Amino acid sequence: MQTVTSPDAPQGVRQVQVGPERDGQRIDNALMTLLKGVPKSMIYRLLRTGQVRVNGKRAKPDTRLAEGDTLRIPPVRVAERPVEQGPPEHLVTSVTDAVIFEDKHFLVIDKPAGVASHGGSGVSFGAIELLRAARPQEHLELVHRLDRDTSGVLVFAKTRAGLTGLQAEIRANTVTKQYLCLMTGHPDKAKFDVNAPLLKSVLQGGERMVRVAENGKPSLTFFREMEQYPGARLMQATLGTGRTHQIRVHAQHVGHALAGDIKYGDREANKRFKEWGLNRLFLHAAHMSFEVDGRAYAFSAPLPDDLKHFLDVLSTKGPKGRIRGRH
Repeated sequence: MQTVTSPDAPQGVRQVQVGPERDGQRIDNALMTLLKGVPKSMIYRLLRTGQVRVNGKRAKPDTRLAEGDTLRIPPVRVAERPVEQGPPEHLVTSVTDAVIFEDKHFLVIDKPAGVASHGGSGVSFGAIELLRAARPQEHLELVHRLDRDTSGVLVFAKTRAGLTGLQAEIRANTVTKQYLCLMTGHPDKAKFDVNAPLLKSVLQGGERMVRVAENGKPSLTFFREMEQYPGARLMQATLGTGRTHQIRVHAQHVGHALAGDIKYGDREANKRFKEWGLNRLFLHAAHMSFEVDGRAYAFSAPLPDDLKHFLDVLSTKGPKGRIRGRH
């Protein structure tokens, strides 16, 4: 049974019966879905003033819902908005065509570059909104995120058990995530680790920036050379931790920023790479594996055609280097 609203509630007040898809979910996150269009500040004000109740008791933002709970939601006034149009069909098709795996608990896509994981910050529709538009009768939740310009494996949960199970594995750092990236220049070693704490900040315009700082969070990336190219190296990056922009900032930290990285990259190198056909960040989520409830999952996505083509062009720009094997 899904979460439903009682038709017998007093005018303006909603009595919501919590279904299994919200079992274990924080109430603030549930309200953001149930009260679409209502600002976060208003949702937290409703909670702070005791207007939201679970089984008759006041709820705090971190209160966890359970299947069968009765959730009281007060009447909320929001400014009238124009009727929201659905996402363009070609965007919906771009993610539905990218599905590489599906079972009872998970749906996995090979996310195209240029598609955000979720809407916000000037983006109307991300992958999660596009999939929900394509499957309006299904319950889908984004489990983790990829930057907009990063392509590759992106996992969605179809059940509460799948969502909480995989999130627990991510918190326990037992999920394997491997990326393919192109480093500018020539790292001294073919195999090396970057263990440098990262500090995240948000600029005035809302842009996220990350830098190496002693007071940052512990962050570890394992780099391994895959192929050599003139002025660049194709690397496999395995995450030891999962911080925002981790691979990009760690690459910059060792003096070999990722090709096509406008935020953390080498401006002159990026200009040259763009002239040769690279029109985006060279970072691809190639592999992800984990275990949930005794079942092992492993997903892989090949390097996209645009990045393969750029490597072919790059290989002609100078003396061919030692090749370790195309992956």
